[in-house]
Amino acid sequence: MTDAVSSGGSDDQGLTPRAPRTPVPELRASDADRERVAEVLRDALAEGRLDMEEFEERLEATYKARTYGELTPITRDLPAAGVTAPAVSLIKEPAVSGSWAGRIGGGEGSSSWAVAVMSGFQRKGRWTVPKRLNCFAFWGGGEIDLREADFADREVEINCVAIMGGMNVIVPPGVEVIVRGMGIMGGFDHREEGVPGEPGAPRVIVTGFAFWGGVGVERKLTRAERQRLKEERRQEKLDRKAARKELHASHRDSLGDLLDAHLDAREEHRELMRERREERREARREERDRRRHRDY
Repeated sequence: MTDAVSSGGSDDQGLTPRAPRTPVPELRASDADRERVAEVLRDALAEGRLDMEEFEERLEATYKARTYGELTPITRDLPAAGVTAPAVSLIKEPAVSGSWAGRIGGGEGSSSWAVAVMSGFQRKGRWTVPKRLNCFAFWGGGEIDLREADFADREVEINCVAIMGGMNVIVPPGVEVIVRGMGIMGGFDHREEGVPGEPGAPRVIVTGFAFWGGVGVERKLTRAERQRLKEERRQEKLDRKAARKELHASHRDSLGDLLDAHLDAREEHRELMRERREERREARREERDRRRHRDY
């Protein structure tokens, strides 16, 4: 009889390590539990497992959750599901954007021509810019996005010929831009000229000819960099909130609690509105680019 009990006890012991990982659903979750789930979501966003809209929806549900039963489904379909996820770094892929030496090398580039005749073309993502890229658009448009590109040489030339069409060249911060194009009843964008480049960064020379058309040049951050800056602002807000709580911990009363809640809600609302404005501004800019290329 004793052996039977011992045997059954050994089977039960195999379940005991899982108890902390599967808390009772009705138990109240702590702030630390919610923050660990938020870390899993931010990691999934950086890895591309969640898009921005789904990330925001899940993050909002995380901070509203009151029990473990409400927290568990939020990360159930992610690799590190559960509320006990390990700590992760919020800065992803630093080597790609931080080292120009790793992005400049020999070779002929991905392609030396981009043509759009009553249509459009697009070069974006991870690709290699050749020493000279010839772009032609007739009644069409094109986009040359260099933010995640590698470069075949320290200095590359993008020759744009736009006839009753348009093109847009997007460069990342740190890249020097020189514009030498000529326009007749059209023009080239010179706003990004004169900005000094970072040490070791490539130089991009935009040349060509525009007739009844235009060639735009603009400087944009990558999506990963925008997310990194957003996370830095959020962490700063959390640090300010923690410092405020520590300052008032010894003498907080009901009026102080109400004031803190009001300040937190107002700060979070301002942050949310600012982020929404940035997203709408980015969406409008991209829509203008698409409309301009479509109209041409």
